[in-house]
Amino acid sequence: MTEVLFYHLQNMSIESVLPPLLEKSLERGWRVVVQSTSPERTEALDAHLWTYSDDSFLPHATSRAADAEGQPIILSTEETNPNGANVRFLIDNAALPADTDRYERVVLVFNGDDREALDAARQAWKDCRTRGFEVTYWQTDERGRWQRRE
Repeated sequence: MTEVLFYHLQNMSIESVLPPLLEKSLERGWRVVVQSTSPERTEALDAHLWTYSDDSFLPHATSRAADAEGQPIILSTEETNPNGANVRFLIDNAALPADTDRYERVVLVFNGDDREALDAARQAWKDCRTRGFEVTYWQTDERGRWQRRE
């Protein structure tokens, strides 16, 4: 069964949150697609993942890369799954893909300070529950650590 995790960002940027989540995904042996809603965002994330930390390396490519199928992390604006990912991250209000049930895990990261993003996340939560997916809600505590909320 697909597990859908809702990560509620407050006073945080996707640039600070995404790299550690991707690192954990790779540590678990998962292949990942990160879907945003604009080519500009995809390009900015591509550049950011190469430079976000001096002591870390996240092997990745955009979906336009010739060797996309061999990459552990793909950045894309499309619903495709060129690297056979079992985990999909949705950012910037990217919609749930039609094939959500083919993933082990879908991580929807939304900006809690943006009313439109909050409304889209609420609708996605309802859709996921209706479709029978296991859903969990995550928020940061006062120290910035992710905590599962009920």
